[in-house]
Amino acid sequence: MREAPNIDGKKVLVKDHIVTWSNFISLTRVLVVAPIIYLHINNGREITWPILVLIGYGVFSDYLDGLVARWTNEITELGKVLDPIADKLAAFFLFLYTVSIGWIPLWYFILGVVRDLLIMTGSGIIKRRRGKVAMSIMSGKISVNFMTFYWISVFFFREAETAQTSLMILSAMAMVYSLIDYIYRYKKIIVDGADFN
Repeated sequence: MREAPNIDGKKVLVKDHIVTWSNFISLTRVLVVAPIIYLHINNGREITWPILVLIGYGVFSDYLDGLVARWTNEITELGKVLDPIADKLAAFFLFLYTVSIGWIPLWYFILGVVRDLLIMTGSGIIKRRRGKVAMSIMSGKISVNFMTFYWISVFFFREAETAQTSLMILSAMAMVYSLIDYIYRYKKIIVDGADFN
């Protein structure tokens, strides 16, 4: 267990536990993706209650795992990795599916994948050099929220093309901004030697 100020000036207690409720919640977020896609294909691309429940859980769990970690004082090194990886894997497969059926443009998917690969590469360099994982930043979380809203608009509201286009542009801008924000943060950690949690 260690306590250290991050580069934002906050103090966060980071534990080395593996089995926690918040980590379990993060893991289950990835596990709902396959049933969502399977049910959507088998129901002729119609939205059913089981699909709604699974998507609702996936979205809610993205907020719930962080809340549970803070409530139970169980912010862990594994959780700092598991939460964003769960987000990225769930988004990857859901966006890949919607690209494959022609509902989302390929360029948008490629932008998201390249952004995530660059962020994960930077995180890996920090882990190798400093021995711990840097926590996600707010711009990254906002970007994920915009991507979620865009995906939901495409998946549930097929006729709302104006809203979909607006959300696609906003979320693409949020992705680019958050990537720049991560690069700036990683530069402060790797080059300037800033402390972080």
